[in-house]
Amino acid sequence: EAIRQTGSDPAQLEIEITESVAVGGIDPIIKLLEEIRARGVSVALDDFGTGYSSLSYLRSFPFDKIKIDRSFIADIEHNRDNAAIVRAMAGLGASLGMETTAEGVETSEQLAIVRACGCSDIQGFLVSPPQPVEAVPDLIARLARRAA
Repeated sequence: EAIRQTGSDPAQLEIEITESVAVGGIDPIIKLLEEIRARGVSVALDDFGTGYSSLSYLRSFPFDKIKIDRSFIADIEHNRDNAAIVRAMAGLGASLGMETTAEGVETSEQLAIVRACGCSDIQGFLVSPPQPVEAVPDLIARLARRAA
């Protein structure tokens, strides 16, 4: 309904869900997510690696992206185990045709490590702290200039 009302391009939208959405039953959730994807909206599994993470979710649900929880990124420059886990998650995502976003990237060193681990995207204060909606156009312009 929001897409219809705003005329937004569904390809520019992404829904993020956590494993807890499956508590009420997997089949209705899978059907709903498949309908959302059929409309062109991508679906991301948020905070992967925490809580009730199960590889069966990756097999059962129609995800386009895995978002690796910030707890694995926070001390990745000092914790080889975290780097190994992030590398494995990124490899798993790539093998399944999914993008992987490293959440909570705050330093250039963390960025270099998650890139080397194979993450396709990052999210975190290194890019920008949370912004009010009216600041987003300026943020996008600033990031575009930095990327050029």
